[in-house]
Amino acid sequence: MPQITLTPAQRKLHRADAHHLDPVVLVGGDGLSPAVKKEVDAALTAHGLIKVRVFSDDRAARESMLQTLTEELNAAPIQHIGKLLVLWREMPEKVKVVDEDRKPGPRDVKVLKFSKRGGQRPEVKVVRVLGNQRLTTGGQVKRAKVVKKSIKKSAQ
Repeated sequence: MPQITLTPAQRKLHRADAHHLDPVVLVGGDGLSPAVKKEVDAALTAHGLIKVRVFSDDRAARESMLQTLTEELNAAPIQHIGKLLVLWREMPEKVKVVDEDRKPGPRDVKVLKFSKRGGQRPEVKVVRVLGNQRLTTGGQVKRAKVVKKSIKKSAQ
């Protein structure tokens, strides 16, 4: 797979985003084993932007690791500073499954209760309303009204 190429402005944005990140994958004395590549691939899929710490003192070996990871995992090299490698790959879109049989869930509603005297602040109360409940104009929670069906319409 070819590696992703980014413009300098895009790399700058990703470098800024990666500043506060901690290394997700640590590469030890064995180097780039298949297990390490698999972990880096899983981390890129989950996070998109990751840091990899390499415990090797050889700068050329770290450069070759960065090149190998970017080529094999279809990632973009963002930064190589010291023993840290920063990689980026676009995250795949998550597919949201829509369940048509699902009923509405609970929701939190703020109810303002105004005082009888005009100069005071209204009292704010947060009320949880379930799917089978409704909120009255007075701020009370009641069961939802049952829609009555006509006897004539159901007979047809």
